Amino acid sequence: MRHKGLLCILLLGVVGLGMSAPAPKFEETRIFIEYNSTDNDLGFHVFLDAEEWRTVRIVNPSGTTIFDVTGKGPYGNLGLSELFTEGAEPNLDTFPLNNLLALFPEGKYKFIGETVDGARLQSTGSLTHAVPAGPVVSSEVNGDTVVIRWSAVTGPPPGFPQRTIDIVGYQIIVDPFQVTLPATSREVTLPREFVQSLPRGEHGFEVLAIEVGGNQTITAGSFATP
Repeated sequence: MRHKGLLCILLLGVVGLGMSAPAPKFEETRIFIEYNSTDNDLGFHVFLDAEEWRTVRIVNPSGTTIFDVTGKGPYGNLGLSELFTEGAEPNLDTFPLNNLLALFPEGKYKFIGETVDGARLQSTGSLTHAVPAGPVVSSEVNGDTVVIRWSAVTGPPPGFPQRTIDIVGYQIIVDPFQVTLPATSREVTLPREFVQSLPRGEHGFEVLAIEVGGNQTITAGSFATP
């Protein structure tokens, strides 16, 4: 029995030596497309979240580093947490869509980082070219009641890659008010107190269609308060 116990200990030691703990993951990593159907421009955005990171780089599916950031001074000592950055949004009338999409191919993007304590972070974020069409929007004003409506989005915009579009929600923004509603929603009534706080005149709003892969498309509209 003593020999068996010793053998088990030795085997466990060998297994332990052959195994390495996986690198801690980011709490969240996303890379996604935002298309503005009203202005016809498109950009690639990134969001990440981890505690006390000092460096982060993003590597595309072909192994090329496309983003690299390092905290310096107090940020290098204390670390950072959330990071959101918007890429430039060229107009598709002057920058062809196919050329733009080729710069950011579909696939898994590696997020590689290091904390202030030297711990390595690694996660992946998937990018698709499944871009939803812009919802058709309208508004109705009746005194202090403002209703914003939109159509269901079921496919991509004309000229975009033909991908299956699965909408998971719609976000409505009337700065600074915003709300995200389920994919089954087709309208929202703005809070009366918020409408009453608006000055008279024209007010812009946006409706975003959000696809399950994270890509989103904006349509802008406006309404006038009496």
